[in-house]
Amino acid sequence: MLTCLRLKKAQKFINTRQSKARCRVFMLLLTLLWIPGSWAANDAADYQKKLEALKATIEQLKDELNDAKGEKGKLEKQLEKSESDIGNLKNKVDSLNDDINQQDQKLQSLYQEQQDLLRQRQAQQEQVAAQVQSAYRAGPQGPLKMLLNQESPERISRLNKYHDYLLSARSRKLSQYRATLTKLANIEPDIIATRDRLNLRKQQLERQAQQLQAEQKQRSLTLQKLEKLISSKDNRLAAEQDNSERLNALLAEMTATLGSANPSTTRFSLLQGKLPWPTDGKLRHNYGSRRVGNQLSWEGMVIEAPVGTPVHAVHSGRVIFADYLRGHGLLVIIDHGEGFMSLYGHNQSLLKKLGDGVKAGEAIARVGSSGGQHYSGLYFEIRHKGQPTNPNKWLARA
Repeated sequence: MLTCLRLKKAQKFINTRQSKARCRVFMLLLTLLWIPGSWAANDAADYQKKLEALKATIEQLKDELNDAKGEKGKLEKQLEKSESDIGNLKNKVDSLNDDINQQDQKLQSLYQEQQDLLRQRQAQQEQVAAQVQSAYRAGPQGPLKMLLNQESPERISRLNKYHDYLLSARSRKLSQYRATLTKLANIEPDIIATRDRLNLRKQQLERQAQQLQAEQKQRSLTLQKLEKLISSKDNRLAAEQDNSERLNALLAEMTATLGSANPSTTRFSLLQGKLPWPTDGKLRHNYGSRRVGNQLSWEGMVIEAPVGTPVHAVHSGRVIFADYLRGHGLLVIIDHGEGFMSLYGHNQSLLKKLGDGVKAGEAIARVGSSGGQHYSGLYFEIRHKGQPTNPNKWLARA
């Protein structure tokens, strides 16, 4: 008996120790799971504060970088306005076209529904008319009349049920017919309103298209004047050096402000040779190739593509610049964390704004020739801690 008690106490002690051990392990797992989440939350909050600080200073920095001096500066400012307006107008035109397509589809659907209802009304009219004629030919078949006619009880019962069935069927047909008439009455105003909205959008589209054409003409004239001023090799070299310094100053400010926080879920440094190409097109200028009379080298690559071709983010991250930068046109810069950034320049229009999160492969812009280019193509760079790095090492083979 004593032995049994000792065994029970020992087993209870063991169970208690195991329970405490399991509890300690569970609490340790909770702590390990909570700490990274807490760190991630703190990192995200810290990054957001840095992004807000960048937003507050980026306009002032952009004004300083784009300060217009002399005739060349004035023409560059005119070019910036024309190309920025073209980008905004193109987005409005695309939005109007999408809305027109949606309204047109809705109108066609309403027309089809109207035709179906008209056919239903015709068929229901014929059915109701046939039932009325049938009821008229049969005449009144009330119970009193059948009793006076000395009908048998069984026949009276059958006729009453048949009479009730006809009345019920006739009532259903009439209800369906009235419902069809109501739908027809309601659909007509909807058709008129949709048709009016469609016509209004088409008028707006025509005005925007005319304005877009005028801006494109103004851009062409400004670009011709600018080309005359920098036609010599020395002037062109100085202009390209200014463009490079302008971009480097912007990136230096961004790198100093944002640091190496990681706004992406996957580390960029692990993706060498795996990134998708930012757009479909032909490689026109490669990284490191010579330019401007062999005085400068390309710090990125130029992918020639038709105007309007979608530009895609090569990796997830956050947009830290989506604006016009002189020499690079409408430019998008995405922070991928670990000090890595990707740059997309000379766009026709931008689809993202500063602070937007993007996923790998998401459309962020459309290919163009902004920044004073004579051909349409995407300028693409990858930078690490502000320094250009060869994109060919990072992009998957085409």
